[in-house]
Amino acid sequence: MLVAFSVAPAVAADDTGSVSEAVAAAIRVVRESGLPNRTDAMFTTIEGEWDEVMAVVKAATDAVAATAPRVSLVLKADIRPGFTDMLTAKIASVERQLDV
Repeated sequence: MLVAFSVAPAVAADDTGSVSEAVAAAIRVVRESGLPNRTDAMFTTIEGEWDEVMAVVKAATDAVAATAPRVSLVLKADIRPGFTDMLTAKIASVERQLDV
């Protein structure tokens, strides 16, 4: 399964509005998990089995919660049993269509 998620404090820590420190703590959890992952400007996507992916999402959320009294979590899942390496395969499929 693929899970794309965004987790951040619901309220910025200072008057600049930046939440990058808390977001970095969440991404650190994801990268240390060992699961395939990719981070872009809006979401982090991780790939694995249901229980292991959800455990990482929870740990990443807990990392943000350690720095903020309120946390926002957005999650989207692609549940497709029997398929692996979809983190790269889905992008490759679209790129092939663009080359046609």
